[in-house]
Amino acid sequence: MTKEEKYNLAKWAMNHALKNGAQQASVSISNSRSSSVEVREEKMDKLEQAIQSNLSIRLYVDSKFSAHSTNRLKKEELAGFIEEAIAATRYLSEDEFRTLPDPELYYRSGGPDLKTFDNSFDHNDPQQKIDLAFKAEQEALGRDERIISVSASYSDGIYERVMVTSNGFEGDTANSSYGLNAQVSVKGGDARPSSYWSETAVFYEDLKKTEIGRKALDLALKKIGQKKVTSGKMHMIVENRMVGRLFSPLISALNGSAVQQKNSFLADQLGEKIFSEKLTVTDDPFIVSGRGSRLFDNEGLATQKRPVFESGVVKNFFIDTYYGKKLEMPPTSGSTTNLVFNTGNKNLEELIATVQKGILVTGFNGGNCNGATGDFSYGIEGFLIENQKIVQPVSEMNITGNMKTLWSAIAEIGNDTFEQSSWLTPSVLFYDVDFSGA
Repeated sequence: MTKEEKYNLAKWAMNHALKNGAQQASVSISNSRSSSVEVREEKMDKLEQAIQSNLSIRLYVDSKFSAHSTNRLKKEELAGFIEEAIAATRYLSEDEFRTLPDPELYYRSGGPDLKTFDNSFDHNDPQQKIDLAFKAEQEALGRDERIISVSASYSDGIYERVMVTSNGFEGDTANSSYGLNAQVSVKGGDARPSSYWSETAVFYEDLKKTEIGRKALDLALKKIGQKKVTSGKMHMIVENRMVGRLFSPLISALNGSAVQQKNSFLADQLGEKIFSEKLTVTDDPFIVSGRGSRLFDNEGLATQKRPVFESGVVKNFFIDTYYGKKLEMPPTSGSTTNLVFNTGNKNLEELIATVQKGILVTGFNGGNCNGATGDFSYGIEGFLIENQKIVQPVSEMNITGNMKTLWSAIAEIGNDTFEQSSWLTPSVLFYDVDFSGA
C-alpha cells in the first residue's frame, strides 16, 4: 500500500467513524517489515521474516473514549469493525478529560528531514545479511580454548505510519534500523561467564560490521574469576551502556500519569533543584538520524527541544493531552525523543584513574525501584577498582539507596557518550554508594 493509499484509507475510516456517532476520531495506519538471522556452531539457527500492517483508531463518543486496532484493511470489513467499536464505546464511563489535542499544538508540515529512513532497505542482499552474522561468530570462534559457545545475529526492520485526526492533523513517519550482535560464554571455574557486544545503525552503510564477536569474547574472558567483595560504601562508575538502567526511574517519575497518580518521587518537584549540578539533560527531537528523532509524537503534537534537568533542576514533565487536562498543565509529549546529557572531559579509563577504591558497574542482574519513593535495589556485576586500576571481576553484589541521593552524588560525568540509543548516556561516577556482598 502506497503512502497515498494509506492516507485515503485512514481518512475514510475516520469519516466513517464520524458518520456513525463518534464526535472525534484519530486513525493511524502502519506497516512494518523485519528480518533476522541467528547462527550458532557455524550453522543457521534461526531465520525469520515478518510483514505486518495495522490500523489503529481512537474514538471519542459522547464523552467516552476507546482505542481499537485491526489488521483487516478492507473497507467492507473495517466498516463493521468501526461500527462495533463505537457501539462498545457507549458502554464505557464518561471521562471529561478525553479529547483530541488542541489543533494549535499539532505539527504542521515543513519540518527538516531528520534522515531516519534508509531508502536502500529493500536493496540489501539477503545473503550478505547472513554472512554478517557468520562473520561476527567467526571473529570469536577458535580464539580461546575456554570458549563454550558463540552465537551471533543480524536484524533489520522498517516502520512506516500515517496518521489523521478529525480536528485537522495529517502526518507520516518512517524509520529504519539495523543491528548486529554476538554472545559468548566461556569456562570460568564453576561459573560460565558470558557477555555480548552489539552494534546498531539507522542506515545499513553506517552499521559497524567488524569486531563484534571479538569484543564479546574479550568481555566474557574478563569476567573469569568473578566474586563478591566486602560490603560497604564505595565510589561507583556506571559504564555508559548501563547508565540508562539507573536513569530510567527518573524519566518514569516525570511521566504525566505517574505525576497525576502521585506515584512519582518527583511529582511536586517541578522547578526544584533535586540532583547534582552536574546533571543537565535535554530532550532533543531534531538530531539528524537520531534513534528517537521525530517531528511529532503519537498524538500529533509538534515536538520541541526541551530541557529535562538543568544543573540538577527539574525543568519539564512528559505530559500528553489527557494528563495535561487532569493536571491543568500544558501538554509537552507523553514520551522522550533523544535524551542528550551534558558531558564532562574524561573517558571511562580516565574516570577509573580517579578512583582509589570503587566498583565499575558493567551489568545489572534484576532489581527494582519504587516509583513513589525512589528507593532502589539492583543486582550488579562489574570490576573492583583499587588504586586507580581494575583488579578483579565482581558479581553477586547489590546496590541499594534512593534515586534522589544517588543522582545528587555525581562526582563526574564522562565524555564517552553511548550513541547507539535514543538515550545518549555517558559513563557516570557516583560518590559513596552502598554495596552489599560478602
